[in-house]
Amino acid sequence: MIIDAPGRHSTLICDLDGTLVDSAPDLAGALVELLAQESRKSLSLQQVKSMIGDGVAKLVERGFTATGICPEPPAFEALVARFVDIYNTRLVAETRPYPGTLEVLSALKDAGWTLIVCTNKPEAPSHEILRALQLAPLFEAVAGGDTFPYRKPDPRHLLTLLQQAGIAQDTAIMFGDGRADVAAARAAGIPCLLATFGYGGEAAEKEGPDRRIAGFDQLPSALRDLAV
Repeated sequence: MIIDAPGRHSTLICDLDGTLVDSAPDLAGALVELLAQESRKSLSLQQVKSMIGDGVAKLVERGFTATGICPEPPAFEALVARFVDIYNTRLVAETRPYPGTLEVLSALKDAGWTLIVCTNKPEAPSHEILRALQLAPLFEAVAGGDTFPYRKPDPRHLLTLLQQAGIAQDTAIMFGDGRADVAAARAAGIPCLLATFGYGGEAAEKEGPDRRIAGFDQLPSALRDLAV
């Protein structure tokens, strides 16, 4: 795949879950196991997909709210810690890159794009997933939901990552699937490309992304459109 050199936009900030990788089966498996331990009813994969995108604690909160009453602290924090322990045993059991991810991102990098990851997933498992799926060499920097004191949709999650990486804000485009991705980009004044194949659905659409793609094969042309 041959891609033209980037223009005034030359940095692609990528979300992880629902954008680069389909991690819903492993996230759902961990959540369902935790719910079963607490004698809660199970949830379908589709139900869990709609809960992904705002970090681990929100996923656990939504899962327990959907199956009854969500416990108050400190019991809730203990549930989140147990979820993390369960999930860490199955980070890439079923998680896989979306079709075309490696090929297209490699071509972008070869063409001169700088690629970075900004995700609400904790940083350590994010690095592990990227390494395990052979995506890590593509990225110059990674920020997780626990890297800074704030996370998407707070625009400082994006802006602090760019600053620490030494990247000018006006070179960046956000690529994500969720409401938090689009809202953070909007607040930061960064163009946003929505992965409609991810988990964000109508909530992400309502935030008003600049462009939408249904697969990685459409990413190069969408980036050209945004760079105009």
